[in-house]
Amino acid sequence: MKQEGLLIGIHPIREALDSGKEFQKVLLQQGGHSDRIQELIKELKALDVPVQRVPKEKMNRVTRKNHQGILAFVSPVSFHPLEEHVIGLFEAGVSPLYLAMEGVTDIRNFGAIVRTVEGMGFHGVLMPSIGMAPINAEAIKSSSGALLRVPLIRMKDTSRSYKLLQQCGLQIIGLTEKGTESISNVTLDGPLCLVMGNEFSGLQPKTLQIADKLLRIPMHGTLGSFNVGVSAAIAMYEVQRQRF
Repeated sequence: MKQEGLLIGIHPIREALDSGKEFQKVLLQQGGHSDRIQELIKELKALDVPVQRVPKEKMNRVTRKNHQGILAFVSPVSFHPLEEHVIGLFEAGVSPLYLAMEGVTDIRNFGAIVRTVEGMGFHGVLMPSIGMAPINAEAIKSSSGALLRVPLIRMKDTSRSYKLLQQCGLQIIGLTEKGTESISNVTLDGPLCLVMGNEFSGLQPKTLQIADKLLRIPMHGTLGSFNVGVSAAIAMYEVQRQRF
């Protein structure tokens, strides 16, 4: 099965890196590596490209070609540095609104959320470097092309990223069943970042500690929670409803 944007071996990855291509992630076979691969990895990590060390068996499942112990996936989108992006919004006189996702691995949910981000006038999407849905043709289609327009920001360290936003004056608002207050009963003005977890494990424990507020969406009936895409849409609507 053909993998989108797959680069196999040292030379194609080196050429892509030298030509300024953006990378989604790199798979590195566990074990020792040549000096050329070590130099590649050093450069990729300097660019905050996620590098995952995996067994040879996983590499071979991706491709049967001679991969030389390294595979890379080129990204169809560009990523923005967090600090530079948020400061740019403030300098432009804009009160930043972000939507952060943790562990959203379903491509359709991911795409739908980014589509809503654009429709609700939020300024960007934050996501962990690993443990997220791939950004591929299906995700772009699910987003109705919004993935090509909405600024995307990778978080190498989610806790550090949220703390940076707090230092810049943003509130971190976690949406969780553990929230003590309803989202509709809390004033959500000023700069902020909504954080959504996945439907199984919710928000990361560190996020629960860092968040300025933990809010819930009121539920009726017997269901325990909404689909994450629905929850994100409700939360973003409530933020914008209070502002207009």
